[in-house]
Amino acid sequence: MNNLNHIAFIMDGNGRWGLKKKRNRNYGHLAGVKTVQKIIEASIFFKIPIVSFYVFSTENWRRPKSEINYLFNLINVYFNREIKNIIKNNIKVVFSGRLKNLPSKIKKILKNVTNKTKKNNRLSINLAINYGSKNEVLDALKKINYKSQKITEENVNKNLYSNLSFPDILVRTGGQKRLSNFMLWQLAYTEIFFLDKLWPDFKKNDLKKIINKYKKIKRNFGGV
Repeated sequence: MNNLNHIAFIMDGNGRWGLKKKRNRNYGHLAGVKTVQKIIEASIFFKIPIVSFYVFSTENWRRPKSEINYLFNLINVYFNREIKNIIKNNIKVVFSGRLKNLPSKIKKILKNVTNKTKKNNRLSINLAINYGSKNEVLDALKKINYKSQKITEENVNKNLYSNLSFPDILVRTGGQKRLSNFMLWQLAYTEIFFLDKLWPDFKKNDLKKIINKYKKIKRNFGGV
């Protein structure tokens, strides 16, 4: 039976879900945040140590400004509302991406959340914001060069945005079968599950089914 230490999510389908409900895309993003909260609770229930969410990619800047502003406001509202519960539940929150390029208000929020949760150890939540995997590898190589280190796999690992273990499972909802520039380096041996279900419709039982399938997979890592 395979151990499960880290599960990552590409939360696709929020906007389409909102339109499907005859509302707007932002309505879908709001529903998506509620699903994130449910999956965090489910991860605690299933005793998963690390959970990563692809929140906002470097490509998402191409979206309408009104939608981008709404997404950042959701981040603001969520942490203002949930920070006490996050601390109470002993959850550590880390952020991955080119955070320095985010709006100053968001950077302040992320720094505050990081500082307040850095000693927690029940569950680590990794939120990828202004994240692109190609950028992450390039930034790691720049750090290695700056430190006059050799370019090795070990040194790249040490200079990624976070020092978390690599995902055992990747789940992408929304029907698309691609990685969309998410954790390309880290997903080399990850078991990938593509679902047609839109992210707001993803439930605890869906996660349970994926975990059960994962535990039965024979993982050879290039061996026999």
